[in-house]
Amino acid sequence: MLIDEWLRRHDGIAHTSDLYALGFSTHAVAKAVTSGRMMRVRRSWIALRDCDPSVLAAVAAGGRVTCISAAERMGLWAPRGPDVHVWVPRSASRLPSAGLQPHWSRGPAPAARRSPVDPLLNILHHVARCQETAAALAIWESALNKKLVHPDILHRVVWRSRRAQRLADIASHLSDSGLETEFVILMRAIGIVVRQQAAVDGRRVDALIGDRLVIQLDGFAFHSDPASRRRDLAADARLRVRGYTVLRFDHHQVFFQPQFVQEIVRTAIAQGLHHA
Repeated sequence: MLIDEWLRRHDGIAHTSDLYALGFSTHAVAKAVTSGRMMRVRRSWIALRDCDPSVLAAVAAGGRVTCISAAERMGLWAPRGPDVHVWVPRSASRLPSAGLQPHWSRGPAPAARRSPVDPLLNILHHVARCQETAAALAIWESALNKKLVHPDILHRVVWRSRRAQRLADIASHLSDSGLETEFVILMRAIGIVVRQQAAVDGRRVDALIGDRLVIQLDGFAFHSDPASRRRDLAADARLRVRGYTVLRFDHHQVFFQPQFVQEIVRTAIAQGLHHA
């Protein structure tokens, strides 16, 4: 196998000692650099000319790509920013003053000493600490939707921050039953009685308040395909023409905007929308 081919399978960059351990000779590495096919990063790293700039920046700083920069590399949803997010050891020095967002804390998963990119669990750890809650949850959900990690695993990890632990608790309860339980708790707190999984129009609804106020709760995988979206719209329409009021909340509103959810339901009841 050529050095070029091996590098393309491994983030486009490698430490020379790793290349030598694989059997590539010092002559082959030197020739690849002098020919212009590759370039040196720092003293002992070799990279392809088209290597991801975020990886080059991380290695040049003595760290690993992490947080939203690594999430974007993995194909997860992530907000774009001008800086490259890089984990660096606390002993790191001479970091560039611009274009780099350093992360100092250690994530929960061990990482190879010379890995240019953080493991997924560490990426999620830094996302939780760095990003606003809504953006962080969206990135965590993106990893769940792509089945890169299971909610049970997130729940069992020993996280190194309260914010990450909170996101893990939410992610592990994003099933229909967990979301419904959280909604019932919110309603109970303001004195509203909820019937769960009530039969209405020949189908089960997530919650029913009084005779006519239907609550539907959308989990993190909601509307993953157009057919599901059309099916839910049709069900809502059938309920409305039969005289029901349908309120639909998603998991973010239930977990992160509870006062909004409570106020909307309270106002609907004040208008008598729960009565036949």
